[in-house]
Parts: sequence; structure tokens; C-alpha cells
Amino acid sequence: MTSHAPLSVVIVTGLSGAGKSTALKVFEDLRFFCVDGLPASMVPKLAGLFLTQDRGGYRGLALGMDLRQLDFLDDWNKAVHELTALGVRPRVLFLESTPQELLRRYATTRRPHPLESANLGLEQALDQERRLLDPMRSSAELVVDTSSYSVHDLRRIIQEKWALVQDESRGLRVHVISFGFKYGVPAEADMLFDLRFLPNPYFDPALRPLSGKDQVIAEYVLGGEPGATFMEKYLEFMHYLLPLFASEGRFRLTVGIGCTGGRHRSVAVSERFYASLREKGYTATLEHRHFALG
Repeated sequence: MTSHAPLSVVIVTGLSGAGKSTALKVFEDLRFFCVDGLPASMVPKLAGLFLTQDRGGYRGLALGMDLRQLDFLDDWNKAVHELTALGVRPRVLFLESTPQELLRRYATTRRPHPLESANLGLEQALDQERRLLDPMRSSAELVVDTSSYSVHDLRRIIQEKWALVQDESRGLRVHVISFGFKYGVPAEADMLFDLRFLPNPYFDPALRPLSGKDQVIAEYVLGGEPGATFMEKYLEFMHYLLPLFASEGRFRLTVGIGCTGGRHRSVAVSERFYASLREKGYTATLEHRHFALG
């Protein structure tokens, strides 16, 4: 039986040790046909089979790729053109982590890095891989920094963030992250905003247990000055900027909004910004990364 339904093809790639195997298991649970280590040149052939034959109940293809394949990037660019000719638009999920965390993981597993050699140590191999994969990262529809996630956290995060990629629209997708500077800046953010100049509810014992999701906190932060004027000018600036990104062909933008602990000011502003994005018709997602820690 031939199926003519659109075929979903997900490429899972990124830095070695950042969680590709875990991500593929997530897609396997989502009823994707998963293959790790498939040469890029074979992707259009496999997609062609899925387009012309019964898919056996699979929702699509999820393929793990990395630099162990010779001429990976060149072959991948050719594969994209062939897939486009088949009417298939592949989506890239790029996983990364901090150099310190990758070094720790390799020390734990004692496995060699794909680029390690007699002339290239682990740290140098990680640096080279990051540089080589930068074009792939730039073209990815979803970038996930796995540094602070356990295996179970990573499974949950990928499932939650995949909603962003599942949208079939070609417009700009905006992912908003509130965070606390004292817990670390989100590495995947394309833009960062520091809100530590705004009034801080943390120093009021009655307000401290609340969060930026509560109306009283939002009013405390944004109801007076400088919060009210900042919010007005911030929304005006962002809604001026986003169409410019879209006009340049950008389809993914991650915006990090931070305060000290990531619970009050950054959450209040992120909630307001996210609501404005939805009102304007953008495909947007919201993540409060350090909400429970602030």
C-alpha cells in the first residue's frame, strides 16, 4: 500500500557526547523509524522508500549523524537538495553542551572522541568539532544545550521542545527562556537581556515565595518605573526586530531573559513577551529554566 502523506524527517546531530543516543530513543518512543550513523548520501534513498511504500505505522524518520562520516557536511548539503526535490523538508535537532561538561562525560565513559588522534587530544578534538559543526548548528530548527540535564530530564525537554518543530508553518519560530544569572546563561540563546536593573521582589519577605507568574509580582516589576517604560520599549523593539530576522530567512530565534535568580523579574517579562508573540501570530514557546531554583 502506497502512502502519499507528508514525510517527517528529523536529523539528530550535534557535539559528540551531548546526548544524541538519548534523543534518538525519544523519537523511537514517538514512533519514528530511527537509524544512527546512516551516511548522509543514503538519506534521500531511505526517504524515497518511505514515500513510496507502506510505512508500517511509523510517523517519520529520525536519523543520527555526526562527523564520523567522511565529508559529512558536503554530503549533507547534497542530500538536502535531493530531499527538497522529493518534497521533503528535513528538520535538524542540534545537541550541544559546555566543554567542561563534555570533558566530564568523556572522563566518565572513557570512550574516545571521533576526532581524537595521536596528534589531537580530547580538548582540541572538541574545539575542532564545534567549529566544523557550526554551519549545521546555524541551520538547525532546534538547539538544545544538555549541560545541566540528566538522561531523564533530556528526554522530557526534547519531548516538550519538539512542539516548536512540529509546526508546519515556515515563519520565524521564537523560543523564550527566562533564567537566573547565578545559575548560568543559556548557551543556545541568540539574544540575551539582563533585567537586574528592575525592582526586585525578592527583598520583600511577603513577595519572595511568589513568582513572575503571579499578577502581584508582575505589577511590582512592571507596574511602575522603570518597569512600565522598559516593557513598552522592549516590546516595540522586539516586534520591530523579528520581521527583519524573518526577512533574512531566519526561522529560529532563541531569546534569553535573565535576572539574578530566574524566578521573579525574568519570569514576569518573559510571560509578557511570550503573550505578545502569540497575539502577533508567531510560533513561540516559553521555558522558565531556573524557575524552581530562584
